[in-house]
Amino acid sequence: MSAGAERTGSGRNGIEMANTKSAKKAARKIVRRTEINKARRSRMRTFLRKVEEAIAAGNRDTASAALKEAEPVIMRAAQKGVMQKRTASRKVSRLSHRVAQLGS
Repeated sequence: MSAGAERTGSGRNGIEMANTKSAKKAARKIVRRTEINKARRSRMRTFLRKVEEAIAAGNRDTASAALKEAEPVIMRAAQKGVMQKRTASRKVSRLSHRVAQLGS
């Protein structure tokens, strides 16, 4: 999409054009924020996957280290609005519990 064409994404086939100056600006902001949020979500999922893989391998030390790295990334994602804070806390809690179970 060229820089001059702001598409709001609603309407038929996602090609409804913004009419007012403020709507055009809002459309530009949405595109920028969407890219940032995608990057944050992807980063969070990568860290979650590292913890899951360590848990699946049964390696408690690696899982614990991965969780220690993942927790701030998850909570930051919640703080930035990528996910709800309760969801982030629940994910961290459940992962912590699973890591703790590895030693037993």
